[in-house]
Amino acid sequence: MNIDLKEMTQLAAAFRDLFKGYHISRSEPECYAQLSSMQDQYRALFRALGFELVCDPRGFYYFVPEQVAPQVNKTAQRLALFTFILVEHLADQGRDPLSVLDGGSIGRDELPALLEKYRDLFLQAEVTTFEELEDKIIRRLVQLGFAEDSNGVYRFLPPMHRFLDVCLSVQHDRDLAASLHSSDLPLPAPVLLDDDGDADATAVIDIEESEENALARAMAEERAAQEMDA
Repeated sequence: MNIDLKEMTQLAAAFRDLFKGYHISRSEPECYAQLSSMQDQYRALFRALGFELVCDPRGFYYFVPEQVAPQVNKTAQRLALFTFILVEHLADQGRDPLSVLDGGSIGRDELPALLEKYRDLFLQAEVTTFEELEDKIIRRLVQLGFAEDSNGVYRFLPPMHRFLDVCLSVQHDRDLAASLHSSDLPLPAPVLLDDDGDADATAVIDIEESEENALARAMAEERAAQEMDA
């Protein structure tokens, strides 16, 4: 494939965010629009670097690296556990979890009661205080493109579907869609693995090589490939 880097005006910004594990959705309109219009070119260039650019049909892009760092596990599992807790909490309140986690929001003022109610589960994630809940979970959701912080109101973005998919995959005996509307059918909470456990598909990327060096290397490899084909 012939790639014109001059046309890829969002390359640096998109790579910087994707490399760090960020999920690009329509909340980043310029990057999202160009990834959508030049999807094949971006995929080819990123593949030269060793990353698979995934386009989820629900409206977001993310990287799947060839190798996932061990640091990935704890963060991904914390966020998955938090999603399970939210689903059960919202259902208990008579709120539709899917409508909240798919473009809806929760307020910062709801978090202390959530922590107290599910303290035993949060202990699995090494979260014992309100500050740790914000730092280890909420801040990471925002940093990775799963949510937006608007003055203490956290609005969930389309990438949250990745964690909702995890909820669906672990429900073996019942139809999760029915259980979301019933407080009588609590969701099974995932158990966090040790840091040497297998990484989940929701992996967050943490790689030693800087994005500047990685991008330069990818571009050099792509140019070399094009010269060989010429």
